Amino acid sequence: MMLRGLLILVLALVPCLATAQQGEPPRPATLIADEIFIAADRELVARGNVEALQGQTRLRAEEIRYDRVTGALTIVGPIRIQDGDSITVLASAAELDATLQTGLLSGARMVINQQLQLASAQMERVSERYSQLYRSAVTSCDVCDDGKPPLWQIRARRVIHDRQERQIYFEDAQFRIRNVPVFYFPRLRLPDPTVERATGFLIPSLVSTSEFGLGIKVPYFIAIGDDRDLTVTPYYSSSTRTVEMRYRQAFVNGDIEFDWAISRDDERPGETRGYLFGNGSFDLQNDFKLRFDVELTSDDDYLQDYSFSGKDRLDSQITISRARKDEYTAGSLIGYKSLRDNEQNSTIPTIVGDIFYQRRFFPAASGGELRFTVNGHNHIRYSDRDIVGRDVSRVNTEAEWLRGWTLPGGLRAETRLGVAADIFNITQDSSTNQNQSQISPFSTVALRYPMTRVEDSGATQFLEPIAQLAWTGSTQLDIPNEESTLVDFDDGNLLALSRFPSPDRRERGGVGAFGVNWSRFALSGWESALTMGQVIRNDEDENFTEASGLSGLRSDYLVAGQIKTLNGWAVTARTLFDDSFSFSKAEVRGSFDHRLGDLSGSYLWLTRDAQESRFINTSELFLDGSYIVDRNWRATADWRYDLIADRASNAGLSLTYFNECVEVDFSVRRRYTSSTSIEPSTSFGLSIGLSGFSAKRGTDTYAKTCG
Repeated sequence: MMLRGLLILVLALVPCLATAQQGEPPRPATLIADEIFIAADRELVARGNVEALQGQTRLRAEEIRYDRVTGALTIVGPIRIQDGDSITVLASAAELDATLQTGLLSGARMVINQQLQLASAQMERVSERYSQLYRSAVTSCDVCDDGKPPLWQIRARRVIHDRQERQIYFEDAQFRIRNVPVFYFPRLRLPDPTVERATGFLIPSLVSTSEFGLGIKVPYFIAIGDDRDLTVTPYYSSSTRTVEMRYRQAFVNGDIEFDWAISRDDERPGETRGYLFGNGSFDLQNDFKLRFDVELTSDDDYLQDYSFSGKDRLDSQITISRARKDEYTAGSLIGYKSLRDNEQNSTIPTIVGDIFYQRRFFPAASGGELRFTVNGHNHIRYSDRDIVGRDVSRVNTEAEWLRGWTLPGGLRAETRLGVAADIFNITQDSSTNQNQSQISPFSTVALRYPMTRVEDSGATQFLEPIAQLAWTGSTQLDIPNEESTLVDFDDGNLLALSRFPSPDRRERGGVGAFGVNWSRFALSGWESALTMGQVIRNDEDENFTEASGLSGLRSDYLVAGQIKTLNGWAVTARTLFDDSFSFSKAEVRGSFDHRLGDLSGSYLWLTRDAQESRFINTSELFLDGSYIVDRNWRATADWRYDLIADRASNAGLSLTYFNECVEVDFSVRRRYTSSTSIEPSTSFGLSIGLSGFSAKRGTDTYAKTCG
């Protein structure tokens, strides 16, 4: 009986569908129910766990009556209609046409993207595009049956949902908090939750700072197209009138983004202030890549005053590069601008150009690897004064052969043989010759003896003594140290040919290095590593500062280690100290990652060194972390403390409340440092976001539980 009734309903609905949608092929309906029969008046009745399918629409109800004369469906609830993947409609009763798309629903509630609820006494469906709800309440909060209103809702005389445009239109709308009217909108349009990019206002925020007092930021997002958008954010307070903007565009082979702002404020009356930051990357032909960034500001204090950036040196750069298996090519041009009080842009290198090319060959006759490298560099100063306006150009080339052998017993030997040619052109400096050049042969022999053993617990240990002898011919040219002023000695360059960061100078003569690497990997997930080493040389190199740890005939002792655990802990440390355990550098970094939050911190110690323009010791502590207090509260904080000055440099705290329908963020930040033009400042921020009118984020949210 059920199968026969099902076939009768399908045959009865097909003509109606073909009539209702002229020009489209008829789409048959499918009906499933516990019981299907034809009443005496020729009315088709489906009763008990009824399910009807029409295209992408699926309807479930207790009973459906189909009138073959009018083609109308009378549906008895509770009713559940699923329109595609994003729209669900619940109702107590309905009268629809055979397409299930047009008609009236009583006691209806529409849920969009499992996020936004639209409830009304009556809902009218018009074709597949429009749904009209009368005397409607809209919210994304969970609504309980205890009679208490949701945290927020929008009440409106009429609400229209345009499924095609994915927009929601409100007429005579009130925004209510706990049923208390707060705002009134005669007309209001908002995107539905399925829209990821739509023109309109974004979440506003309140900002209070020491410089500008209490203000408000109201961002407006403009979706220019699928590939580009513009965000305009007016910022107004009693002391500033600012407009912030962000432009983004995606291309087939790359993308760009620009952020800028223009201000008129009381900090600099009568002046127009602003900044421009931008970046982009593009894939070019023949595997080349283009990257650029732009950083400009009207004055030295603007970025700090408005908290746009903490940078004190700006760099605008364009780079073209290509990386292949055995070849790397790169060229870049950089423009620098210093915002520091103790630096003059006319006497520091402001235009810097670099060219780098490296090619590798693997000759079968000799084995190993042949490597050819060319490095070109030029930097200029705006000043024309002697010495302080010095400009430098150089070209460095290297040709070397590298090969390794595994000797009997497991000893690993590695060697490098090569020659380097350096050419310098130094202008506007009467203290040195303008043109200088030299050829420097070099060679290294490194030995490693890797050993391993497995403990009874299953943990594996690795022990590797290492040693190297290196020699570089010729003497150091009499040129000023422009690029290698800060030398970092660590476990990464213990066996390097030269530990200077730039090829404008090289370690000369005989240099030896020795040390040991140790590591342990436990089955429980613990990992630990340790490196110790020292460098010795025949002759002192005056280009190494005391703080570098490499001055004298013997370097400081290098100790570096790391510990990682399976439960999220990680600690990395590195230090340099001499025979009397006097530390020149020390650094400790730690982090903890947990499902309830994370914590990271670091401690830095640097001894004073006038050659590195550091006239007092540096001892600073950094902390940064976040913690999920409970299912609705999250806290984040950061803190930087200067132990030498015995005061904080800056600190910040943020508290966020979030649930299924709202997110409230309160933040406070204090900058303690000051300069001749920047005073210590405190800023407060408050933003409130309503869920339901944007695409769902990929973070966890927690809904309240109805008792």
